[in-house]
Amino acid sequence: MALQHQARAPHDSVQSALRVLEIVARHDSGTTTVELARETRLPATRLAPLLRMLRREEYVTRTAEGTYVAGAALHRLGSARHHDRALREQLRRTLDGLRDSIGAAVYLSRYVDGEVRVTDFAAGPGTPAVNEWVDFRSSAHASAIGKSLLTQLDVDARRDHLSRHKMARLTARTITDERVLLHRLAAQPATAPVLDLQEYAVGTVCAAVPITAGSSVGCLALSLPVRHAHRLREAADTLSRRAAPVLLSLAI
Repeated sequence: MALQHQARAPHDSVQSALRVLEIVARHDSGTTTVELARETRLPATRLAPLLRMLRREEYVTRTAEGTYVAGAALHRLGSARHHDRALREQLRRTLDGLRDSIGAAVYLSRYVDGEVRVTDFAAGPGTPAVNEWVDFRSSAHASAIGKSLLTQLDVDARRDHLSRHKMARLTARTITDERVLLHRLAAQPATAPVLDLQEYAVGTVCAAVPITAGSSVGCLALSLPVRHAHRLREAADTLSRRAAPVLLSLAI
């Protein structure tokens, strides 16, 4: 399987965040913003929002003296003995935070062994998850999750997937012509959210953004009841801006 294109913004933010965390971890007594700027060579306009994100996700803590030290999340994920459990808990907190800040159910998905897999999600009474009335593995042509994952594959891998999963008509809006779908996937901008406007399920709209690192194909997605469709674009933009913490937790 070959990768096609990747959204760079979350990946670049994660690389910068990892550099910050490496420096913080080396200074047990704490390090200042000035020292971080000097060692990372990041301008204040990039360093400041990174530090806000790292504090929000509990990777770093700011002391009363104004220095930065390793936070609770970094300590938990740095423990080899409890890493898997800590990762699950960190992902859960991050996804719950996304759900609450966006006001939508959110999903983490991966393309593994040629199949679409939703590996985690966060929903609630006011942010219900989409009803999986057709298995996500066989409906990549219709869902935002599936289309986002397919855009990250090369043309041969896309064709292979579609050859194994019939493009069934799930709603009146579902694309069932392979040529049309492949053309739209090829034209999808790498940094733009992929949308599902009632293609998978009547009454639900969705958006997905890629979170790809190396050869791992993944995406973050959200779903909204169609009565909130007017919020979809703004919610998708927020999801894209907030994707870095999810990718970061997977990288540590």
